[in-house]
Amino acid sequence: MSGGFIDFQNEIYLGGLGGVRPELPMTAAGLESLARERLDPAAFAYVAGSASAERTAAANRSAFDRYRILPRMLRGSTGPGARDLSVEVLGTKLAAPVLTAPVGVLELLHEGGEVIVAEVTKELGLGTVLSTAASSTIEDVGAAAGAWWYQLYWPADDELACSFVRRAEQAGASAIVVTVDTPTLGWRPRDLEQAHLPFLHGKGIANYLSDPVFRAKLPAAPEESEEAMRTAILTWVGLFGNHTLRLADLALLREWTDLPIAVKGILHPDDARQAVDAGADAVVVSNHGGRQVDGSIAALDALPAVVATIGDRADVLFDSGLRTGSDVLVALALGAKAVLYGRPWAYGLGLAGAAGVRHALRTLLADFDTTLGLAGCTSPAAVNRALLSTVR
Repeated sequence: MSGGFIDFQNEIYLGGLGGVRPELPMTAAGLESLARERLDPAAFAYVAGSASAERTAAANRSAFDRYRILPRMLRGSTGPGARDLSVEVLGTKLAAPVLTAPVGVLELLHEGGEVIVAEVTKELGLGTVLSTAASSTIEDVGAAAGAWWYQLYWPADDELACSFVRRAEQAGASAIVVTVDTPTLGWRPRDLEQAHLPFLHGKGIANYLSDPVFRAKLPAAPEESEEAMRTAILTWVGLFGNHTLRLADLALLREWTDLPIAVKGILHPDDARQAVDAGADAVVVSNHGGRQVDGSIAALDALPAVVATIGDRADVLFDSGLRTGSDVLVALALGAKAVLYGRPWAYGLGLAGAAGVRHALRTLLADFDTTLGLAGCTSPAAVNRALLSTVR
């Protein structure tokens, strides 16, 4: 239930009476700026970077500027306990329509990063989506998490993909999110300038190294020697990314699991319709935060057409460019059931571990809770297109 999220604001003001100020910035831009100063340059580049000239990342943000919220008054929506932010998405109950987006290689930011995120989201009643490219294993995250989904980067080996999915199901995941926009990594100049791809250093491949199907392909256990680890890394290189993935493969995924399936990386409404026809229970409208195709359509611009095409048949979620509570409100007004929130909490993780993740998420939630009430709504279900005006 809501009521607690907006209280973050009161905590800060009351702390100020004793001379206590927040140790971290109160905006996503502030977190990014501080992370740029304090984080290892390669780690910051990995999180912050986008494809080529980063026009898609910029477009994701500017797309929100084309909408203005048209608040409604005299609705009794601003008092204590007036709002309930909870939702149910793909059978998963959440205290607010927010999940942490799958961000890989969190060991670049903090040891045990994925477990930390799982613990904090459990505490807040949110969901988390675990990346295949994680530094913590499926099992370790499952043991720590509350509501969590598993994001599948489908490898070039169906047996290994099946193993990942079944491990996630056994570890307690409540949905599978198959990412389809990354058959290969995009052209990312920030990483290239650092000459840094973490996977080649053995980072972000914990789920491979712990998988029995993957280990069976190796002549020796990776932990036995540096040479064995190099062999494992080279084996990973040959398996990451699947250039042959097709819609028909969703039927194969359905054979592997009874869990709900979401397809992430959808922008074209025809792709959304075809994914649902092929068995998907949801789609995530996303351009990977601008990390794949430079000059791509902004994810928010793609959202209305996808909702119009499949919104009565499947859940539509949104990812890419979210930074504020009003951004969440706009995405919901355009038809998203919930959002996946990425980079700001990752900066928080790098800056202050669990406290940083908690700070970034509570900031977003308090902002959303406040904005929702001031717009005249008492729940996410009350948010609709009538709340928005477009800027020409």
